[in-house]
Amino acid sequence: MACLSVGRGLMDADKLRALLKEVAGGGVSPDEALARLKSLPFEDLGIARVDHHRGLRTGAPEVVFCQGKRPEDAAAVFSAIVRSGATALATRAAPEHWEAVRALFPEARYDDVSRTILLSARGGAKSLPGYVCVVAAGTADAPVAEEAAVTAEAFGSRVERLCDVGVAGLHRLLACIDVLSGADALVVVAGMEGALPSVVGGLVEAPVVAVPTSVGYGASFGGLAALLGMLNSCAAGVVVVNIDNGFGGGYAANLIHRRTRQKREER
Repeated sequence: MACLSVGRGLMDADKLRALLKEVAGGGVSPDEALARLKSLPFEDLGIARVDHHRGLRTGAPEVVFCQGKRPEDAAAVFSAIVRSGATALATRAAPEHWEAVRALFPEARYDDVSRTILLSARGGAKSLPGYVCVVAAGTADAPVAEEAAVTAEAFGSRVERLCDVGVAGLHRLLACIDVLSGADALVVVAGMEGALPSVVGGLVEAPVVAVPTSVGYGASFGGLAALLGMLNSCAAGVVVVNIDNGFGGGYAANLIHRRTRQKREER
């Protein structure tokens, strides 16, 4: 099944609106518009059904989760997203996934810290005013924090990174208060006891997306201690995603950033 494009590029809300205006104005017939829309929902690859409708529904295209996928299958899904004209992002990508994708798209970028593969759509995502701040408690949290940062950037957010500012040396965090306070949304990544999001949540007015990591000694229980600490945060503006889910944190922060800026433009 061929994936949908209108002219060139992925069908998104703006292109769909333009197509409907053409139909209303008589420039495009209803049958021609129907032909363009026919394969909008998904593309059946046999091994996966790629959701080309997701960008229209949610504002961001489907993302490839590589863990558990054969390299050739991950590359096939990645390729379908690229062909649609969307930004293609793959997470939890091992070197063998990267090799399979690179054979098809040498221009794609692999980051071995965040384990992501990224190929931006032509022109990239529309750059949003303002920024998302990704805060990592320690350098051991960097893989999860960088996954969050790459995800937010892939879909249009500018990202400010603050690394190694955990509560064991609180003065490091307080020295960055201007950066923290200026963000539209924050992703705060921490392992061990997971205290950092509560501290940040008490300093800023923007939403804080807390990401617990599996970093820590035995009693951290693979991130469970950090997760429970964040869920029990006394800071009211803190919400929590799953352990090591940097992608979910970055995606949520991008949604908040995007909606915040849209509402300001509408005023």
